[in-house]
Amino acid sequence: MKIIWFLRSVLFALGQGVSLVLFSIVGQLTRPFSFKARYQFMHQWAIFCLWWLRWTCGVRYVVHGNENIKMDQAGLILARHESAWETLALQEIFPRQAYVLKRELLKIPFFGWGMALLNPIAIDRGAGRKALNQLVTEGKARLESGDWVVVFPEGTRMPTKQLGKINAGGSLLATKAKAPVYFVSHNAGAYWPKNSFIKRPGVIDIYISPATDVSDMSASEISQKVEEWFVSHMGQNTSI
Repeated sequence: MKIIWFLRSVLFALGQGVSLVLFSIVGQLTRPFSFKARYQFMHQWAIFCLWWLRWTCGVRYVVHGNENIKMDQAGLILARHESAWETLALQEIFPRQAYVLKRELLKIPFFGWGMALLNPIAIDRGAGRKALNQLVTEGKARLESGDWVVVFPEGTRMPTKQLGKINAGGSLLATKAKAPVYFVSHNAGAYWPKNSFIKRPGVIDIYISPATDVSDMSASEISQKVEEWFVSHMGQNTSI
């Protein structure tokens, strides 16, 4: 069985790698156009990868709470981080969005070139207060312009059923931005684990909270809500 999973994962990696090179190179031709136009092109790579993942590795997903998403107003997404999978899937589930990510990721050949086209909020995690201020300032600007913003409060990928430290950045942005907040949890790490080449077939369950008005909450209260949502849905798999 593991040999089959390995061979399927090889096939997925080949398709993902070749398509990444093609999208990142051709995508440079979209630089003169608006962010909306660049996004429309580049996010097709994420859509392709999810389709290719289903076809090669048998990894699918089911959304619980899709009806909670209010398409008429850009929102802040505070999401669980277990895998590379959610960086792709959130692009298929939610409207146009900007990611908060480590600045050094933009230096990775092809991947970084493609990510740069998506106008991310690229921060230096070692910059402390300066990075936090950048996240809040740029995050508010993106939300006010109509783009959704994705923050992974744990900061790094965590194993399934293991909670990481909830960092203050996303919660602080939530207190400053006049936007609905969505808490998102999933169990992608059970099928596409951190630092694992092999993908296991199965159904990922992703849970989206109702749009939450946090205008009367402090950053610490929001962080507590994030933790509660992650813990209450951690490792669940209700799909067949």
